[in-house]
Amino acid sequence: MKRHPSIVNEATLVWNEHNHTERFSCRRKALSADGRGEQIGCSMYEVQPGKTAFPFHFHWANEETIYILSGHGSLRLGEQEFAVAAGDYIALPTGPDHAHQLIGKGEQPLRYLCFSTMQSPEVCEYPDSDKVGALAGSAPGSKEGRKLTSFHRKSDNVPYFEGEDA
Repeated sequence: MKRHPSIVNEATLVWNEHNHTERFSCRRKALSADGRGEQIGCSMYEVQPGKTAFPFHFHWANEETIYILSGHGSLRLGEQEFAVAAGDYIALPTGPDHAHQLIGKGEQPLRYLCFSTMQSPEVCEYPDSDKVGALAGSAPGSKEGRKLTSFHRKSDNVPYFEGEDA
């Protein structure tokens, strides 16, 4: 039977490896990109024990949700940490009150689905490193077609009219 292009079976997708540092490492399958998702994104992640996919962060434009498929983890949410395991659903609205980071714990890899709205432009903040990131021109999570990717320290802020008389 013929399959519709919007139907994607994760078993047919290849894991993309993301190894940024000793601490930040994961595998990802971009389900919604392959299934032609436009307004809602979904990726499957696998994180080894002691690793995390992303720095502690929050979004100004895009809401996220996470559903834990297998394994155990620790959700850093604001100033607190919470144990999470298979079957847990995590809602992550926008804004600084919902800064988050998911860390693999236990013996087995942590596998989860991460869903998000796909608003562009997006601004993310990283409280641990005092950074801010601006992304525009493509859906968050996709670099294809992106027109702007800018990360800088918030302390590098300049006045609005600086350099405009040059």
